[in-house]
Amino acid sequence: MEPSNPRPVKPTPAELRPIDDRPIRTADLPDTPTRDRSIPATAWIEAPPELLALAADLPAPTAGDTARYLRRVGPWLLWRAGPARGADARYWVARSDDLTTQFTFDLHPDGSGSGRGPTEHHTRFRTWKEDLRDHAGA
Repeated sequence: MEPSNPRPVKPTPAELRPIDDRPIRTADLPDTPTRDRSIPATAWIEAPPELLALAADLPAPTAGDTARYLRRVGPWLLWRAGPARGADARYWVARSDDLTTQFTFDLHPDGSGSGRGPTEHHTRFRTWKEDLRDHAGA
């Protein structure tokens, strides 16, 4: 007899998802995370140089990683170079309507972090994202 509630499928970690390197414009970046693929910064037609060089100075094994698109946070486009945990990673955001308005947050393997948001400096990733969410007009 078949079980009535099959076990949920665990999502594939972002760094293990297949790379979709088809060119994409800002307007076409999805609002929510893509669960079936990763969009690299090199595929984003309007990618600023700061994003393309995001991992250049991070320690190994993250050094040189291509940033991958994560999602929108209000008007902000959120990207990450490196894994979500276990190694150094750098998060980068820019406003979708003004790519010169940018902020970064460095997250370290021990969970500590540091980065500037629209209103202040943060040491917690959660408060950095909340600052972005709460200051869409920044």
